[in-house]
Amino acid sequence: MPQQPLAQVPLDATWEWQELGACREADSTLFFHPQNERGTSRLRRDRAAKAVCARCPVVAHCADYAIRAREPYGVWGGLTEEERERVYLRATLSAYGREKGAGLRAAHDLLGLAQ
Repeated sequence: MPQQPLAQVPLDATWEWQELGACREADSTLFFHPQNERGTSRLRRDRAAKAVCARCPVVAHCADYAIRAREPYGVWGGLTEEERERVYLRATLSAYGREKGAGLRAAHDLLGLAQ
């Protein structure tokens, strides 16, 4: 899987929260779709990944990081690629910057997610 350019990683990014993620105990293929996966297969996999996120103690950190970093692939912080894309399309950098918490505010405001 290609890595995103480092220029997209927020300057204030921290990584300690990843050690506490519920996803560390799950198969990583649950969070990243195989090539050409569509329809009910993808929906079931995304729902299973979101179920792991729902019990995660650092889900807010994860979602915030993923949105601020413009993470292109996978389920992060309970948000699918498509859900994050909706945030990116509707948010502007003037309204939601790249400081900590901005990604989570954007998801809350634009997708109606709890903070």
